[in-house]
Amino acid sequence: MDLISCYNQYSLQVSETTSSSSSFSCSNYTPKNSTNSCIISPNNNTNIIPSTQTAVSCLYKTTLTTGIHHYITVTWYRSTTTQGLQINSGDDPATAFRLNTHSRLFRKKKGTKLFDINDSKFEVFYDLSSAVYGAGAEPTDGSYYVLVMVDSEVGLLVGDLPEETHIKKMRTHKQIGKSLLLSRKEHFSGNTLYATKAKFSDTGNFHDILIRCTGENDGLKYPVLVVYIDKRVVIRVKRLQWNFRGNQTIFMDGLLVDLMWDVHDWFFESESESGSGSGSGSGPGHAVFMFRTRSGLDSRLWLEEKYVKSNDQKNGFSLLVYATKS
Repeated sequence: MDLISCYNQYSLQVSETTSSSSSFSCSNYTPKNSTNSCIISPNNNTNIIPSTQTAVSCLYKTTLTTGIHHYITVTWYRSTTTQGLQINSGDDPATAFRLNTHSRLFRKKKGTKLFDINDSKFEVFYDLSSAVYGAGAEPTDGSYYVLVMVDSEVGLLVGDLPEETHIKKMRTHKQIGKSLLLSRKEHFSGNTLYATKAKFSDTGNFHDILIRCTGENDGLKYPVLVVYIDKRVVIRVKRLQWNFRGNQTIFMDGLLVDLMWDVHDWFFESESESGSGSGSGSGPGHAVFMFRTRSGLDSRLWLEEKYVKSNDQKNGFSLLVYATKS
């Protein structure tokens, strides 16, 4: 999707102070916790629970000691009928590993699986027997791990314990490659409030991120988009139905971070389906919010499909939030 900036100089405000109109708390949220533990509390004292996280997809670049690179995607997903985990390799679009973790259907919570992709041998070790799931797609607590071996090297480890603990537990002395998180994609369904967390650099801290769209139900004449980072308003977009696409640069941990939004379908797709032409954005629709680190020479605008190639050179990071209204 080509996100095109189309806002004018009067449509967007950036604040460096904490918003006085609302606050939110994510004190229980850590990288292993569900985003749905975050609740926003506006001045009307009405708690609003953020939308439900239905899927999380993380793209990693694994570099073996031989210098060979592999791209591995780990996806946690959840719906009303199923819950599971799947692993893909960037070298092959087909799903190489799939696991149903639904509590009533899933019996084998610990095991291994072997498969080959383009002359490389992959082996997945997993132990989800102690994993605890909240309202989102990812495990929220418990000692669990998913370990991916590539050509007899430790290529990727996902879990809530240090890598050394898992390696020792598995009694392996194999080579350990390096893995780098390139992107994280989160899918949400529900209202127009989305809470998550992101770390924009290896040396930086995790930051609470909250995206909120307010409208007529909040006593406003026109919809407004507000993005908070660590309880601070970094972007406020007025008259959102006219400024449905745009971008703005913010600074986090000494880095330039581009924030882009595209909420076109919140308004115009629902209008065409309902035929009302009201522009209220009250119907179903799909929106995209993207945070991406960049160097000073990068353009603000980019195509998502070019992301992997660009980050292969710059080792940047992007967070994408796919928001569906229901």
